[in-house]
Formats: sequence, C-alpha cells, structure tokens
Amino acid sequence: MSASLTAHSLSFAWPDGTAVFDGLDVSFGPGRTGLVGVNGSGKSTLLRLLAGQLVPADGTVRAAGEIGHLPQNVTLDTGLRVDQALGIAGRRAALHAIEAGDVAEEHFETVGDDWDVEERALVTLGELGLGHIGLDRTVGEVSGGESVLLRLAALLLRRPDVLLLDEPTNNLDLYARRRLYQAVASWPGVLVVVSHDRELLDLADQIAELRSGEVTWYGGNFSAYEEALAVEQEAAERMVRVAEADVRKQQRELSDAQVKLARRKRYGQKMWDAKREPKIVMGARKRAAQESAGKHRIMHQERLAEARERLDEAVEAVRDDDEIRVELPYTAVPPGRQVLTLENLETACHARVEGILDLRGPERIALVGRNGSGKTTLLRTVAGELAPLAGTVTAHVPLRFLPQRLDVLDDTLSVAENVARFAPGATNNRIRARLARFLFRGARADQKAATLSGGERFRAALAALMLAEPAPQLLLLDEPTNNLDMASVRQLTTALESYEGALIVAGHDLPFLESIGITRWLLMEGGVLTETTPEALGDPA
Repeated sequence: MSASLTAHSLSFAWPDGTAVFDGLDVSFGPGRTGLVGVNGSGKSTLLRLLAGQLVPADGTVRAAGEIGHLPQNVTLDTGLRVDQALGIAGRRAALHAIEAGDVAEEHFETVGDDWDVEERALVTLGELGLGHIGLDRTVGEVSGGESVLLRLAALLLRRPDVLLLDEPTNNLDLYARRRLYQAVASWPGVLVVVSHDRELLDLADQIAELRSGEVTWYGGNFSAYEEALAVEQEAAERMVRVAEADVRKQQRELSDAQVKLARRKRYGQKMWDAKREPKIVMGARKRAAQESAGKHRIMHQERLAEARERLDEAVEAVRDDDEIRVELPYTAVPPGRQVLTLENLETACHARVEGILDLRGPERIALVGRNGSGKTTLLRTVAGELAPLAGTVTAHVPLRFLPQRLDVLDDTLSVAENVARFAPGATNNRIRARLARFLFRGARADQKAATLSGGERFRAALAALMLAEPAPQLLLLDEPTNNLDMASVRQLTTALESYEGALIVAGHDLPFLESIGITRWLLMEGGVLTETTPEALGDPA
C-alpha cells in the first residue's frame, strides 16, 4: 500500500475559543506538496494536527505509514551527542559492544537488522553537508542552521513514509539550503512542506493553498500556482465589473418602473376624481393596478437584490492584496552621497573589512555567507550595538537596524505606542495616518505587539523603524524573510522597492535579494569581507 495522509472532518480551536478549522477534509498522497497560505491561516497548526502533536476537537487523522515532522522552531538539547540527536546512540553502542566481543543477547536485539546504522548515519550527514560533524560531538558545538539539518538527518535515518516540513530553510545559509533542496528533490514518499522559500516550493509537484479553513489544490509548482492565481484573479475582477454593471442596470430599471407606476397612480387618481366611470369599475381597476404595481416593484427589487448578491460573491473572490507603501519624506539619498564608511574594521567575532569600504548613494548591498560567518555581528557593529575590536565605522546619515528577532517592539504596548517610542515628536493622528501605509488601520493600530502574527509583527517592526525620527536613510535588515509567508514577502518587496534610501540586507534567499534590486554583493567568508556576484556563489560541493 502506498503511503498517504488523510484528515476527515477536522475541527480545532485554541483555548481562547479562536476557531482554526471546522470540518476540514484534506488528503496527501505520494509526491511533494507545497502547503501555502497567509500568516495565521493555520499551516503550522495543520502540520501539528497531522503529526499527532495537537488533538483535534473533532474529526480524524489517518496515516498509511510512519510520519516524520520537522517543526518550525527546532530546539535540541545542547548537551546531547550527535548520535543521540540522530536517534542511533543505542544501536551504535550495541554494535560497538558486539564488535568488542560482547555477545550478550540484548545487544543483538538492539541492533536488529540495522547493522549499517553508523555508515548510513555518516552518509546522510555527508549528503546534508554535515560530514565534518563527528557522531561523538555535542549539539552545542554546531550552528543553528546545522542543528536544523541534524534534525532533518534524524528524520531521514528513520525513513518515515510521510515527511512534514515546517519552514525548514529558516536559519539555513545558502549552502545548507541547497543541501535541503537536494534531499527534498529525491524524497520518495509523501512530503508536505510549509515554506516561504520559492526555490524550495518550485520543487513541489502540487500546491495546496490553505485559505479561510479550506484547502484548494493547484497542479504544478509554486510558479505555476502564481500563474494560475493571476488568471483566477483577472477573471474574478472581470466578474466584479460585470456584476457592478448589472447592479447599475437593475437600479435604473427599478427607478424607471417606480416612475411609471407613479405616473399610472396619478392618472388613476385623476380618473377617480373625475368620476368618469362607475365607482365599482374604477375600484376594480385600482385594485388590479395596485396588485400589478406591487408585483412589478417586487420583481425589480428581487432582481436588484440578486444582482447585489452576485456582486458580493464576485468581490469576495477578489483577494485583498494590500501592499505596504513607504513613500516617506527625508529617506531619499542623492546619488554619490556618502552614506557609510568602514575602515580596517575588525568585529567582535574577528571578521575583517580590509582597507576602506564605502557605501554611496541609494546603493543596495546583499551581505551573504555561511551561518556563523559573522554577518549579524557586522550589522550590529555598523548599527552601533557592538564596539569594533579595531578600525572605524562612520555612518554619515541616520540609520536603523531591524534584527532577526524583531525585538525592537515592546510586547506590552500597542502598534501605535511602539511607533510613538521611535517618533516622540509625532502627533497621534500623524502616527495613525502613516501606520495605515503599513496596513495597520483603525483598531489594528491598537493591537498589542504580543498578539501579532509573524507577518504582522514584522510589518509593525518595519513601521516603527521607517517612521522613526529622524527618518532612516540607511536601513540594515538581518534575514528579513525568516518566518514570513509569501504574501508578507511580497509586501516587504514592495515596501523596499519604494524605499529611497540605502540598504544593507543579510540573507540567504537569493530570489528575494534579486527581487529588491541589489546593486552590490558582499561575501563574508573565512573572516574576510569581499566583493562577489550571485553567479560566483556557486553550488557547494
């Protein structure tokens, strides 16, 4: 029997009563499925329900085969040895005991048929670019990105029939991402992946879109899904125009009918007043006319109501894809204007910028390199959060730094109050008018930061920095697309396209970096910062 995963009549709500699913039916068969949807649509919740980590209020989950689940936030005990993290420590110890001459029965029971477990583990680590990690090292000695791959290696060694991946490329550098792509491309069973990484989603065989508690299927990868969605939206917008025209037509016909009926009524009243016919005849005619008029009016009113209903349905089919607008005064940097100078810099992690590095005008710099190479430390040094060990950092314009953790927000304050912290001279009306550009309108601006979804939190943090006084002419972003859904990534891209200042972005998401018009690429490797190109980054062997 081929592997599969099915949820039937699945219902789930959070303890505060917020409903996530109500009678959801969905089934995943062999092949790679990209599960997409806006932040808060329930993608991670669905994976946890399918993996058995959450219990549904109603409905069932059935799996044909074993399920493996890689959660979004991977946490491993730093004291564990690598073989323990991989789940092979017991079999490996029993194997070593047998090889040393200990023929106790329990060792053979522990090993079972898995005599090549150690070799398989080393091969799997090698395929994921972790060949340099020994099985006896501790998890605390590996980077955050490596710990994600280590958790994936543990799943691959288990050989589950169904693999669920939740944002697996978060915190992975460019090279580790490519290892992950290879593992996904060669996966033989059922695979469901939630991701904002379009390169990864373009490896999918089909896309399942989770929206308003329902799943809609699209054949092909993410690029094919976007094309299909564009066609759908064009048709939906066309239907709105048709429905609007029909509503106007029905309104005119109702108005014309009412005018005609009013004229008939006036004529009938004149005839009654003139008493030109017997009263009984005129009474019968009046009743017939009233009855006919009533039916006529009801018919037109019903047609108008139906036209309005069709319009509502058509409008509902058009997606509300609001975009962030960042047309802010004083952020523009003239071409050639000196923005930032780094001279013979050595950061706290001993990464170096040799000689003088100048950033001029509205340049857009991508800062790339392996996990742990020192990119974040360099950004924090430029932002003034860390003191350099040697050399100088000179910022010639106002700058702001948006860290990965988004900890610029105070969770106890509302969105508007957080912005006010960065712009104490701005009036409440001015803050709210500007927040509307970041899609926080009305009551949304009063939401506590602690209640925001990942995408909302990012927008709020970006708003707080962009609306700060003085306005930033240099923006530093550290892994900005982490934990953002595709809609939020598009919003961020639009925001950065309209930003007129200089930009330094540390990241591993090449399609995103290329989409925001990067003009220079800097590679942090071996503790030294050098100029590079996206083509020169190559494919790690």
